[in-house]
Amino acid sequence: MSLLVVGSLGIDTIETPFGRVENVLGGSATYISTAASYFAPPVRLVGVVGDDFPGEYLQFLENREIDLEGLQIDQGGKTFRWGGKYHYDLNSRDTLFTELNVFEKFTPIIPESYRKTTYVCLGNIDPDLQRKVLEQISRPRLVVGDTMNFWISGKMDSLKKTLKLLDVLILNDAEAREMTREANLVKAAKSIIRMGPKTVVIKKGEHGAMLVTEQTIFSAPAYPLETINDPTGAGDAFAGGFVGWIARTDDLSESNMKRAVIYGSTLASFCVERFSLDRFKDLTYLEIQDRFREFRELSRFDEDLTSS
Repeated sequence: MSLLVVGSLGIDTIETPFGRVENVLGGSATYISTAASYFAPPVRLVGVVGDDFPGEYLQFLENREIDLEGLQIDQGGKTFRWGGKYHYDLNSRDTLFTELNVFEKFTPIIPESYRKTTYVCLGNIDPDLQRKVLEQISRPRLVVGDTMNFWISGKMDSLKKTLKLLDVLILNDAEAREMTREANLVKAAKSIIRMGPKTVVIKKGEHGAMLVTEQTIFSAPAYPLETINDPTGAGDAFAGGFVGWIARTDDLSESNMKRAVIYGSTLASFCVERFSLDRFKDLTYLEIQDRFREFRELSRFDEDLTSS
């Protein structure tokens, strides 16, 4: 089944308590499409970069079987750049700079060959742009969308229009609370479902992720890692693993959605082990399957009522 990813591509400068890197590959579409490529290649990507975007980064994406027909390269323009510094617990960060550059006037143009794509994943771009993408797609089977606090606080009316077009919304716990003014995440998810999406996935960082529908609440743990260097892009890697697995299996059942959450958490757990997308340079499908099985064991237990 075909999968389309639309979002940002960027060049990041990242500092954590465990190191610092400059001018590394970043952007929501980059992380989503890279994670998804392990399950549903070739992944179709739509985004924009300047002519300063390094050729080695284009080669990395092509090596991951990411179709770049939809990538706009703005001659004479500069690529979106972001810099951030994480605090010691890695749950909070300071944005040091944001340079939108060519991304400021990005208008997604979906190539004709992409317009019958079965599965669509919209990164956390302007909700107006998310709707423009969907206007160019012919009856996708599933639309997964992401958002961020910037759009929640600044363009909520537009975001509500987009939510009516989404099947699945993925967001983090702080964003869910901000969007709904609900402290309880289950209540927040149910409130978002009433806005349009049939399924809401709330990422809770080191506390895992939760999938909520009208009928189901499913909570998955986070993988207990000993080495975490850089949390940048982990949420996007989660989204890529989630939608990539669904596209691979072409199965929208509730049980498969739960598996997709675990696969999303699996890809996110690999992402944070190194800076930028470096872990994906040597990550294998076998390693993903091994960690998926370890995830299942984390939550499995034998019930023995007689022993008490």
